[in-house]
Amino acid sequence: MWERASAQWLDGNRLHLQHGPIDLVLRAWGAASALREAYDAAVARFQTVLPELTGELAELRKPMSARPQVETPVAQRMVTACRPHTGVFLTPMAAVAGAVADEILWVMTEAAPLDRAFVNNGGDIAVHLTEGERLEIALAADFSRGPIPALNGRLTLGHGDGIGGLATSGAQGRSFSLGIADSVTVLARDAATADAAATLIANTVDLDHPAVGRRPASALDPDSDLGDLPVTVSVGELTGDEIAAALEAGRQRADQFRKRGLIRDAALALRGEVVTLGPFTRMRELRP
Repeated sequence: MWERASAQWLDGNRLHLQHGPIDLVLRAWGAASALREAYDAAVARFQTVLPELTGELAELRKPMSARPQVETPVAQRMVTACRPHTGVFLTPMAAVAGAVADEILWVMTEAAPLDRAFVNNGGDIAVHLTEGERLEIALAADFSRGPIPALNGRLTLGHGDGIGGLATSGAQGRSFSLGIADSVTVLARDAATADAAATLIANTVDLDHPAVGRRPASALDPDSDLGDLPVTVSVGELTGDEIAAALEAGRQRADQFRKRGLIRDAALALRGEVVTLGPFTRMRELRP
């Protein structure tokens, strides 16, 4: 059993919520009374999120083709975010971090009127902006110098952009990936949608190459929803052309998602090289 959820204040008026594997940092702006109500609502709701997810894990680990049946709000967000992606292997767990962020942000904004707010779940971020408000987010997607990502861009979100969340996935992240991308960052209408899309785009940044090491996910984590699928554990030397080819495969998948209205933009990074979709400009500061 997990220990009880904890809450503590960080500098910059940020609130840190932690329960088992869920680790959130959030902040809101607005009237003092509204902030108290929003933070109290976030803390209260957070107590129940992990138990709810644990109770539905059997369904959440099923592939979408098996039509998982869930009842609790975060689980429903996960299934909804993954539902548009038919024909590929995907479980609702692909959207778990974004869905948790979305749920806590929704509770906060329902509790009180806020000018702006964010909930950051390990880099998967739900965002709330009212008219005239903006939020600047630093991006760390450069793994070319080592295992700790370096900052390589910033983006500024505004109320009229239609973006309520962003998420990052890749072989360098905290979850398994079928591809070799160092990172794929996606902007979408909510964090759960961005999370699922980032997972699939990152899986597509790939090469059949002897320098890529893979192992069954089950050998690394017996409880993984990926089962025996081979996940990336190492990437050796690649040529410039090989890097470009892998990124282009992912860019094409991202562009398909954009044309379907699932995402607004994406930035794909591998070995210091970055590509973005282009039509939407918020990610262009990531270009090397």
